[in-house]
Amino acid sequence: MEASSVKTTTKPGKPIIPPKEHVYLDGPKPRTYELFFAWKVFTQFIKAFRTLHFVGPCITVFGSARFKEDHPYYHKAREFGARIAQTGFTTMTGGGPGIMEAANRGAFEHDGNSVGCNIRLPFEQKANPYLHKSLTFEHFFVRKVVLVKYSYAFIIMPGGFGTLDEFFETLTLVQTRTITQFPIVLYGKEYHQDLWDYLEYMVLQGTIAREDLSLVLLTDSVDEAMHHIHTYIQKNYKIKPRSRWWWLFEKK
Repeated sequence: MEASSVKTTTKPGKPIIPPKEHVYLDGPKPRTYELFFAWKVFTQFIKAFRTLHFVGPCITVFGSARFKEDHPYYHKAREFGARIAQTGFTTMTGGGPGIMEAANRGAFEHDGNSVGCNIRLPFEQKANPYLHKSLTFEHFFVRKVVLVKYSYAFIIMPGGFGTLDEFFETLTLVQTRTITQFPIVLYGKEYHQDLWDYLEYMVLQGTIAREDLSLVLLTDSVDEAMHHIHTYIQKNYKIKPRSRWWWLFEKK
């Protein structure tokens, strides 16, 4: 329906609201609804924890779902997946097409472990075919927790709102020391230059500290990115072997 065909009701001092518009700010839902919602979130977390408990340490690659196979960024993400596989780490992505598919594909084709944490959306997002393990989430916030939880480093390729959301949330967690100071790589200088300029502006305005910029490596080099990550891993990599408990039905 075109905007011009939507009838609205206008009253002095009242916002213009199209008819049959959902009202989201209507206060608490019934207690049974809230309990059911909390239970669904809990079960999504438990399913994710059980599925990914033995995947080993991961490196998460974020990026747009919209880049096709012939795009240069697709090729670079595929190279990242291959390089991650060579380190012995698991490649984790959002599980969809585009950059996510490319990174999973690079790992998959080089005998690396490949994991996808998908999200249920009405468009764009379908699980790519290069996954050894795949999960589908209903809520972005649950998915983002899982994408961060198992990773030692984060590679942010060019992307849209979702990618920037994941970048800034991860960066905030590191900046506030909510999680360990894991390496964060922002790949694509030309694509991210305006964003980086704005970060510099934030430093000038005093809303972030100059040293906060050192939490991110901005680069156009896969070699530089992987060296940055590998240097951190060499100094800090620790993992406690996990035993499988038969009474939790944890199979090899």
